[in-house]
Amino acid sequence: MSKRNLSFNFKHIIRNQQHSFCLLIIFSSTKHRYFSSSTIQNPNANPQGKAIPSSFPSHSSSFSSNYMTHQLGDIISSNKIITSYVHSGDLDSAFRLFNNMPIKTTVTWNSILAWYSKNRGKICEARQLFDKIPEPDTVSYNIMLSCLINNSVDIGTAEAFFNQIPIKDTASWNTMISGFAQGGKMSEARKLFSLMPQRNSVSWNAMISGYIESGELDLAVELFEVAPVKSVVAWTAMINGYMKFGKIKLAERLFKEMPVKNLVTWSAMIAGYVEKCRAEDGLKLFRMMVRSGIRPNVSNLSSVLLGCSESSALQLGRQVHQLVFKSPLYYDTTAGTSLISMYCKCGDLEDAWKLFLEIQRKDVVTWNAMISGFAQQGAGEKALCLFNEMKGVGMKPDWITFVALLLACNHAGLVDLGVQYFDSMRDYGVETKPDHYACMVDLLGRAGRLNEAVDLIKKMPFTPPSAIFGTLLGACRIHKNLELAEFAATNLLSFDPSSAAGYVQLANIYAAMNRWDHVARVRRSMKESKVVKTPGYSWLELGSAVHEFRSGDRKHPALVSIHEKLNDLGKKMKLAGYVPDLEYALHDVGEEQKEQLLLRHSEKLAVAFGLINVPLETPIRVFKNLRVCGDCHCAIKYISAIERRDIIVRDTSRFHHFKNGLCSCGDYW
Repeated sequence: MSKRNLSFNFKHIIRNQQHSFCLLIIFSSTKHRYFSSSTIQNPNANPQGKAIPSSFPSHSSSFSSNYMTHQLGDIISSNKIITSYVHSGDLDSAFRLFNNMPIKTTVTWNSILAWYSKNRGKICEARQLFDKIPEPDTVSYNIMLSCLINNSVDIGTAEAFFNQIPIKDTASWNTMISGFAQGGKMSEARKLFSLMPQRNSVSWNAMISGYIESGELDLAVELFEVAPVKSVVAWTAMINGYMKFGKIKLAERLFKEMPVKNLVTWSAMIAGYVEKCRAEDGLKLFRMMVRSGIRPNVSNLSSVLLGCSESSALQLGRQVHQLVFKSPLYYDTTAGTSLISMYCKCGDLEDAWKLFLEIQRKDVVTWNAMISGFAQQGAGEKALCLFNEMKGVGMKPDWITFVALLLACNHAGLVDLGVQYFDSMRDYGVETKPDHYACMVDLLGRAGRLNEAVDLIKKMPFTPPSAIFGTLLGACRIHKNLELAEFAATNLLSFDPSSAAGYVQLANIYAAMNRWDHVARVRRSMKESKVVKTPGYSWLELGSAVHEFRSGDRKHPALVSIHEKLNDLGKKMKLAGYVPDLEYALHDVGEEQKEQLLLRHSEKLAVAFGLINVPLETPIRVFKNLRVCGDCHCAIKYISAIERRDIIVRDTSRFHHFKNGLCSCGDYW
C-alpha cells in the first residue's frame, strides 16, 4: 500500500510532562483498511515494552508531524514484510516482526490472519487471533470466513459467522456462496446468490462451477447463458462440465468460441479427451497448445503423459520429456514421476529406470510408479527388491504399493509370497481395498487355487465389486472349470447385466469345450439384452502415426503385404514346430478355416506390419485393448526366433517381451 493512497490527519495532545499523545488516524482506501486509536500502542514503548525517555520538544507540531510520517512509513514497510513472510510460509519470522511492532494496524492483523486461512488445521488459532483484533474490518471478517470454510467447519457455523459480519462487501457474499458450493449445497448457494446486492464475475463463476461439480449441468448452462460477463473461469468450467458428461461436441464448440483461452482451458480439453478414451485427440490438442506459445505445467503434462501411455505414443512422450528437461519442471518430482509412469506403460523399462535414478527427491508415488512398472513388465524380483530398498530409505508404503507388490507376485507366480504380503498390510497400517482382493483372486485363480479364491471373495469385508467376478471368470477359463465359471458369470451379470466381458468370457469357455449350443445361448442372451461386445484391436506407433488393426481387418492400406508376410511366417513357424491352437478360434467352422481366422488375429497383423516397417535394431511394440490371444502368444514366440527380433506386446494385464523364442512371462499369464 503506497502513501499516496492514504489520507490522514494527526492530532497530538501533549499532557503534563510525559509527552504522551493519542493519535486519531482517519484511513480510507478501496479495501476499507484503516488505523484506529485502539490499534495503536504506546509509541513511547520499545518492542520489549519498556518506556523510552521522550526527547520531543513539548510544543513542536512540525516535529511530531514528521515523526508520525516516519512512523507511518515504518508501519507500511513492516506490513509489506509481514505479507512477504506469510506468502513464503515463514510464520515464525512474520510473528516475530508482528510482536515487535510498537504500532499495529488492522492491515497488520489481517496479514497474519491470512496465513491461517491458507493453512488447514489451525482454525482455533485463527479464531483466537481474530478475536484479538481491536477493530476488525470487512477484510478481517472475510479472511476469517474463508478460514472457516477452508477448514471444512460445519457450514452452519460459517453461515452464522457470515450473518454476523456488520458490513458485507461482494467478497463476503462470494466467499459464503463458494462455501455452500464446495459443500454441495447448491440450493442454499442459489438463494444467497439471488439476495446479493451486487454480483461480479466471481459470483457467477462460483455458481456455475458449483453446479458442474454437483452434477447439475442444465442449471450450469442456464446461468452461463444469462451471465452478463463470462470470464475465462466460467468458460473453462462449462468445458469441464461438458467433458464430464460426455458432451464432447459441445465442449469442442465452446472451446472454439472462447475469446480468451488460458493454460487451464487447454488442460481441461486435453484431460477431458484422455478421460473419455480419446487420447489421440488430446495429444493433437497438446501439440496445438505448444505451437501457440502456451507453456505447460505439471498438471497439464500429467494429462498429456497419461494420454501417451494410453495410446502408447512413446515418441511424443519422449518429446514431452525434452520439454520437461529444458524447463524448471526438470526438478519437479511430480513431473518426473509422470514420465516414469509413461515410459513404463509404453514398455520402455530401461529409460524409466534411468529417470528413476536421476530423480533426487522421490516420494511414495515415485517409488510406486517404478515398482508397478517392474510388476507390469514381469520383472517380479526387481519389483520386490525395489520395495525392500524403499523400506530401507524410510519411505512408508501405501495401499498402491501393495497393489503393485501383489501384481508382481501374480505375474511371477509367487503365490505364497503374495499371500504373505497381503497378510502383512495391517502391519503397515494399510487398509485392504477391492483392488487388493482383485489381485489376490487373480493370484490364486491363475495358480489353479480356485476354491481358495472363492473363499476369499466370500470373506471380503464389503460387497464384492463386479470386477472381482470377472477376474475369477478369467481364471476359470484358464483352468477350464465350467462349474465355477457359471457361478462367476452369474454373479458378474447380476451386478452388471450390461457387462459384455461376462457374456464373452463364458461363451469363450463353452467354445473351448466345444459346447456350441451353450455358446449360441449366451450370444442370444447378449442380443436380447442389447449388450455389444467390445471389439478387440491392436495397434503400434510408427513415426508420428498410430496404425490400428482389428481381427480380419479389411481396411488397412498395407493388408496385401501384411498377408504375404503372415503366410510366409505361417509356413516357417510350422516347420519350426508351431501347431495352431484351434481352441482360440471361437467359431464353429472347419479346422482350415479356424487356422485362417487365427492367422488374421489383430496381434499377428500388427506384428507383421512391424516386421515390414520397423528398423531391425528397434523393438516392435504392439498394444492390445484386450488380453493377448493364447495362440498369438505362442506364435509370436516362434516369430521372435525366426525373425530374430525383439517384440513387445502390452495387453490389459501385462507386458510380454518376446525374444529368441521365449517370453518374459515364462508362459505364466
